[in-house]
Amino acid sequence: MKILTLNLRKQFVNFLIAVMLVVVSLFAVLGVSLVTTSTVINGVYYSGNTESNKISLMINVYWGTECLDGMLEILEEQDVKTTFFVGGTWAVKESDMLKKIYDAGHEIGNHGYTHKDQDKLSAEQNKKEILTTHNIVNELLDVNMDLFAPPSGAYSKTTVEVANELGYKTIMWTRDTIDWRDKDADLIYSRAVKDAKGGDLILMHPTECTLNALERIIVTLKEQGFQLTTVSDNLSEE
Repeated sequence: MKILTLNLRKQFVNFLIAVMLVVVSLFAVLGVSLVTTSTVINGVYYSGNTESNKISLMINVYWGTECLDGMLEILEEQDVKTTFFVGGTWAVKESDMLKKIYDAGHEIGNHGYTHKDQDKLSAEQNKKEILTTHNIVNELLDVNMDLFAPPSGAYSKTTVEVANELGYKTIMWTRDTIDWRDKDADLIYSRAVKDAKGGDLILMHPTECTLNALERIIVTLKEQGFQLTTVSDNLSEE
């Protein structure tokens, strides 16, 4: 009877080991990292530290400045620092606004040069889009960016490899406000705060409706116990 029990235990332990190996292999095939507390798939970050109370508002900027002053005022009033991913062509035309964002203490990320779908580009073209913007921002701000948000969320394995070679992490998002399409402040607010979780990266743009929703978003997330911070800080393991 004892021998039978020992055999059953051994079989059960072996079964658990086999299951664990299958799970690890599956995650490896899917490119999901088991080391970091961020959600990383195929080398691309879809969330920050999921074990923290940190949330980031990632603001992609490729056009205009009309709403940026108002957004900066709200961020300052609420004592929030966040990350602005800027396009290279925009940075050249709006260098004063870029400097204003940076001087306000916000992190600057790379959003490519001409808003092309990176998944349709060759390795050399991917490199040009990222590096051109990197050099522009470095010249204007003396900042070496290391976060890259692909325009339209379009990327390929080549994009990620090129970004890595250039010292960049490729950043997607956890939740999308879709503010560029749905010009509804209440809808943008709901998408940003509903079922919010630690590590969330909330994608938004400098639209009028986002400006109108921004203070409510920040206040609500704070009331829920979240710390609003930059993407780099969100990705950290601390």
